[in-house]
Amino acid sequence: MSLMSFLPGHGDMPPPDKTAFLLDFDGTLVEIAPTPESVKVQAGLLATLRRLRAKCGNAVAVISGRPIDQIDFFLGDVPYAVAGEHGIAVRRSPGGSIVRANLPAVPSAWLVQADALAAKYPGVRIERKKAAVVLHFRGAPDAGPALREVADGWVVSDPRFHVQEAKMAWEIRPAGIDKGHAVRDLMKAAPFAGRYPVFIGDDVTDEDGIRAAVALGGIGLRIPRDFTDPAAVRAWLGALACGGADTWGA
Repeated sequence: MSLMSFLPGHGDMPPPDKTAFLLDFDGTLVEIAPTPESVKVQAGLLATLRRLRAKCGNAVAVISGRPIDQIDFFLGDVPYAVAGEHGIAVRRSPGGSIVRANLPAVPSAWLVQADALAAKYPGVRIERKKAAVVLHFRGAPDAGPALREVADGWVVSDPRFHVQEAKMAWEIRPAGIDKGHAVRDLMKAAPFAGRYPVFIGDDVTDEDGIRAAVALGGIGLRIPRDFTDPAAVRAWLGALACGGADTWGA
């Protein structure tokens, strides 16, 4: 029986030489943690991704909201390609150069105001990226609406940016670049080109990647619709990585 039977309505998997995996990190491959630094990479994940890469001719990528160096810290060179900051930065192969989109910098006045918000609401954490700023309120849930009001005011004043909803966070980032952009970009070149993309995510930020994968003839899967949790994703990928031809379908 195909493992896709666990995913009603999606049919059989294409053979591994026709499949590309594009995977979110936080909440998909690993469980969400109180802070980005405290996530745990479960035993066996790296081995699973290595086996999957070997089976799929290297067509395995991680597409994350994190900067690429953070993905490297947790996963090393195991993913063949990495897209960071929701597609703002892309590295197409291990050890390859990182190509960044030419985007506007976050206004310095916003960063000053963000720091003031963190001081006003204990538990709020500010994450600065090269082309974005994230207002995390997991440690202060009641502050979410107030932070959103400030963020909305920023993007009204500068439409080059928009507010991206995430899990217990608002990310203020350049408009027009998202995980769908990253999927389309990676799928243009080897080893991904000509394959069926399988995108897996868990958050609203992953919906763009899901839509892009489906538009390219692949499938988009999401927790909790298709998997109960990251452990189920890891188990499914592990079974695919170790399975034979009957696992993948014709």
